[in-house]
Amino acid sequence: MPTKRQIVLCADGTCDIGPELTKQYDVKMYNFHIQLGEETFIDKLEISPEQMYAAWREKGLLPKTAAITPDDYINFFEPFIKDGCDIVHINLGSGISSAHQNCILAASELEEKYPDGGRIYPVDSCNLSAGSGVLVCKAGDMIKEGKLSAEEIAKTVNELKQKVSCNFILDTLEFMAAGGRCSNFAAFGATMLKLKPCIQVKIEEHGSLKPTKKYRGTMERVLAEYVKDQLAGRDDLDLEKIFITHSGSPESDFALVKEEIKKYADFKNTYITQASGTISAHCGPRTLGILFMTK
Repeated sequence: MPTKRQIVLCADGTCDIGPELTKQYDVKMYNFHIQLGEETFIDKLEISPEQMYAAWREKGLLPKTAAITPDDYINFFEPFIKDGCDIVHINLGSGISSAHQNCILAASELEEKYPDGGRIYPVDSCNLSAGSGVLVCKAGDMIKEGKLSAEEIAKTVNELKQKVSCNFILDTLEFMAAGGRCSNFAAFGATMLKLKPCIQVKIEEHGSLKPTKKYRGTMERVLAEYVKDQLAGRDDLDLEKIFITHSGSPESDFALVKEEIKKYADFKNTYITQASGTISAHCGPRTLGILFMTK
């Protein structure tokens, strides 16, 4: 019988599962790059969302993000492939970024270069932030269980992504307007009317974003109503994990959301994580979402 290959779990750094789970599942992360003016920074390691927001408000520097290139992925994966490891890599949704396609190109090139080496199985999460993070955790659980091959794990994760619930509340449209993703008029109107839009990740569109309900009022009131809308009366929840992920919210916001969640569902584990700069650059400060899986 052939020797069973070691499976390495990798992910784009935009999965936002936090240090605890990254360590628990031994996830190898590749972070995006963020450009501010003429300078380029490694997301999470060299720049934070707070620093990006300050650069915009103090210097008018709008953060720009770029997809991970095929060469970046090749350099990242090559040591594992040379060692004969198989890789399951969870990508940011292809409807948001070209990173997944670039990952496929890198995998193909490395397979040609090392025909006797390990194999790479890129997974399009069709999601972002902890929406892809819940899939990373599922892959990690399967690797720990040790029953499936890397190919089988990638196939299972691809099937599970239809069960991810990912949406979030925006406190401001300032950054979306600055980046050309909505008009200045819409942003101004939302501010004047105290509207907080809910943005839904469309898995069937590979992770593209669509506005749904518009909430009105203070952020505290909106967050309570939002949690109720997501969880109340549901019997299809996977109660293993729920993420409260934010782009730079006061502690009072996620403390409130954590208590509201308890009113509707008894999740075994609640994780509070901060979104990467790559995600935060587009949604702006005080964005918050609850992200989980269904049965």
